[in-house]
Amino acid sequence: MEKRFALGIDYGTASVRALLLDFLEGVEVASSVFYYPHGVEGVLEDESNPLVARQHPEDYIHGFYQSVQDVLNQGKRSGCDPAAVIGLGVDATGSTPIPVDSQGTPLAMTDRYANNLNAMAWLWKDHSSFAEAGEITDRIRESKLPYLSKCGGSYSSEWFWSKILHCLRTDPETGAAAATWVELSDFIPAFITGRTRPEQLVRNACAAGHKAMYNSSWGGLPAREFLTTLDPRMAILSDSFSKPQTASEIAGLLSPEAAFRSRLPQGIPVATGAIDAHLGAVGAGIAPGALVKIIGTSTCDMMVHPLNDPLPDIPGLCGAAEESILPGMLGLEAGQSAVGDLFNWFVRQFGEGNDPELVHRRYTDQASELLPGETGLLALDWNNGNRTILIDPLLSGLLLGTTLQTRPCEIYRALIEATAFGALRIIEQLEHYGVPVNQVIACGGIAAKNPLLMQIYADVCNRPMIVSRSTQSCALGAAIYGAFVGGAFSTLDEAREKLVPKPNQIYKPNAEHVATYKRVGSLWRQLHDAFGIPGTTSDLSYMMKELIALRDAQRVRNSTL
Repeated sequence: MEKRFALGIDYGTASVRALLLDFLEGVEVASSVFYYPHGVEGVLEDESNPLVARQHPEDYIHGFYQSVQDVLNQGKRSGCDPAAVIGLGVDATGSTPIPVDSQGTPLAMTDRYANNLNAMAWLWKDHSSFAEAGEITDRIRESKLPYLSKCGGSYSSEWFWSKILHCLRTDPETGAAAATWVELSDFIPAFITGRTRPEQLVRNACAAGHKAMYNSSWGGLPAREFLTTLDPRMAILSDSFSKPQTASEIAGLLSPEAAFRSRLPQGIPVATGAIDAHLGAVGAGIAPGALVKIIGTSTCDMMVHPLNDPLPDIPGLCGAAEESILPGMLGLEAGQSAVGDLFNWFVRQFGEGNDPELVHRRYTDQASELLPGETGLLALDWNNGNRTILIDPLLSGLLLGTTLQTRPCEIYRALIEATAFGALRIIEQLEHYGVPVNQVIACGGIAAKNPLLMQIYADVCNRPMIVSRSTQSCALGAAIYGAFVGGAFSTLDEAREKLVPKPNQIYKPNAEHVATYKRVGSLWRQLHDAFGIPGTTSDLSYMMKELIALRDAQRVRNSTL
């Protein structure tokens, strides 16, 4: 049978990756990465405001063409004909909205706004709109409207409406110039199909449901009257918001220009976009009872639950959106705001040496020699705020138990443990509200490359950690949808069965470590509640002494092993 291929395009925080998939054989043929050239590791920052994180839309466009051309060239060397590509899918970070003009051109790509940070894409980890997020939350609660019920009880500064409102408040001229705001996961399919005008634009159900409070139970977006109370311009923008589509539907056909510049066949179907983590869950094999943890700069925890099985609203969850991951399923999203970013921050600021990778490796090797509790340290991983379950961007990191003898590798291990305890807290919240977590599937570069982290997660969560075989699960999920809309499979389940690789690595809990981490975890939970939950009254005067006692006992034990 003649070979056929699909493409998955994955827009991450620092780069865009293209994956060429042979869907007849179920083989990943080639991949290519394009790193965004603007800013610091692709992020445009503001020295006067550390909460600002923007990106230049030009990087997205150049990244598409460069990564696709490169992956097709690699494929040709392996005998793959670009003309045999039948469809492509796209995922991207979210919420990363872009202000565009009436033609759908990003304002940052016009002369007038070329150097204006507010005209750029507002990256997911931009927290400058924390005040607006708080105002949106308060207004909804005061009005007794249901909009917060599907996003954990609070609206986030990482999300769509708070970012738009902040722009309208702080830069009215730029806000007024925007005909609409477009999620990155919608902009790319629109751009490559030539359907960028607001009246043509296809919105995706994933970003709409998880970031813009779109839900069928209240008729779609928040009511126009409510948005008007925030700012009349918000209501006007909502008028351009078409009914969202799922990733299993076609956003359009590849335009002649995009085909010429990318060297792809003209007119092939382009799947409706979705958020990167959600398609990563598809590429990792998500199913009811399986939590997929995408571990990168941050983490996203994804689950699905049948729409025909009613589920209570879960406080603190990032979102529950209809068909955001799989058709017929409720998509559940949680996560942590800093994981890879947290480890990179520590290495960048305090590591010795010019090669961050070598420093990571050295700290990891040294930390691997320590037993649970042996550091005497306890940390909270809130250096970029808390995404789940507290939904508070104004929380910050904490490190408890340092002495004059504390070593960098001990802090490094404590930071890994902090993210593991945060992961467990999410699992506990899901199960408390009736969503069983029978297995955890981890994916992303950190999961594949860091055995220490995965073992700590298994021990802290007391669950096997299954590592996805694909190191590019997000791009793979996009490619699966690309193959489906291209007509390669009659059902999405058939596509997933054929194309999701079986895992080959499982980290099992160590019973002794589990027992120790239960003791440490009890301390962590008290620290979490004391600093994260208003009104909590906790006497923490014993905690440092408890950590020291545990540290000393574990050091003696380690010396005898």
